[in-house]
Amino acid sequence: MTTSPVADDASAEIPAFPQPRAAVCPFDPSPELRGLASWGPLTRVRSWNDSTPWVVTGHAEQRTLLSDPRLSADFSHPGFPSPVPHTGGERQSTDLSFVGMDDPEHARLRRMVSGAFTIKRVEAMRPVVQEMVDDFIGRLLAGPKPADLVQALALPLPSLVISELLGVPYEDHEFFQTNSKVLVSAVATPEERTAAHSNLYGYLDQLVGEKLARPGDDLLSGLGRQITAGELTRREAAAMGVLLLLGGHETTANMITMGTLLLLQHPEQLARVREADDPKVIVSAVEELLRYLSVVHLGRRRTALEDIEIAGRTIRAGEGVILLGELANRDPSVFPDPDRLDIGRDARHHQAFGVGTHHCLGQPLARMELQVVYPTLFRRVPTLRMAVDLADIPFKYDAVIYGVYELPVTW
Repeated sequence: MTTSPVADDASAEIPAFPQPRAAVCPFDPSPELRGLASWGPLTRVRSWNDSTPWVVTGHAEQRTLLSDPRLSADFSHPGFPSPVPHTGGERQSTDLSFVGMDDPEHARLRRMVSGAFTIKRVEAMRPVVQEMVDDFIGRLLAGPKPADLVQALALPLPSLVISELLGVPYEDHEFFQTNSKVLVSAVATPEERTAAHSNLYGYLDQLVGEKLARPGDDLLSGLGRQITAGELTRREAAAMGVLLLLGGHETTANMITMGTLLLLQHPEQLARVREADDPKVIVSAVEELLRYLSVVHLGRRRTALEDIEIAGRTIRAGEGVILLGELANRDPSVFPDPDRLDIGRDARHHQAFGVGTHHCLGQPLARMELQVVYPTLFRRVPTLRMAVDLADIPFKYDAVIYGVYELPVTW
């Protein structure tokens, strides 16, 4: 996707606006992308299909708009700012459940799974997740050096956690990881995305059928009981399964590797994580890493249902809106010296998980996993270090969820 700012004065020279993957520093948004903030908190841009949606860069403006019911998340609106080209039937076939819906339908479906992600439920899982992390790190230490942290810990841990929660056989992890990788690719063709979604949907539909016949104590079995009660269709249940399986491992896996890599570049900050006795220090560190890294590079995308006045501008009904969390999280009016990593700062107001009715359902689970992983890894492997230069790390410049394909480490 390539997008360019649109000026009121057509003769003005305006820099190009590439995706964040063109960043000079692999941890920062690109200079061109950050340059949009100099145009104000809202900027009109020209997108890949010649549409002219608004890009929102300001932290306060994003919070206001994401809580405004006059912005629709429905993918089917003609003015919806799609991030990539799609075929005529692809949009319907690859919509991920309630993510692309508005209330009341969004709220109806979301309520059916939200109970599994309450803070109380998630905290009850912490000892089990700790055991998982200890086991994966034990295998890492027992294996050869150097090792790929992606394959040894970052990817299998959240995959195992979400598999246990959903009731998905973990032995199928290569299948769902492979298809998930296509769905978060910025360069996959519409046909490839459709096929990957079809694969995952068919897989989850089959699992839902099995849970209907032989229910257990897992989330998919709970959805099966709601199907039996007439509160949910099997199609809706399978679509929710795809959403939760995809969202439950992709973002957390990339945060584990990116957070580890970033801390290795900041040894003083890393030492504070390793030596912390107060759990609040770890909580603060995770929030700062979420703010600083902002691994979701797709933007939250909406369509205006009515005219909206904000920051001295008017978003007209039918116009697209793209809210870039990675820019809001570097807004100096909210986070002083935003390009400095400081695990002691109050970063709780970051936009990594969004706000409003569409805020990330799984954020308590993601936070808990990260709070377990970082201190455990650096305490058990105090000499952990990169096995290659930073310039040799293969970053995911072609994905909408940013991370690395491999992270060779040694100790």
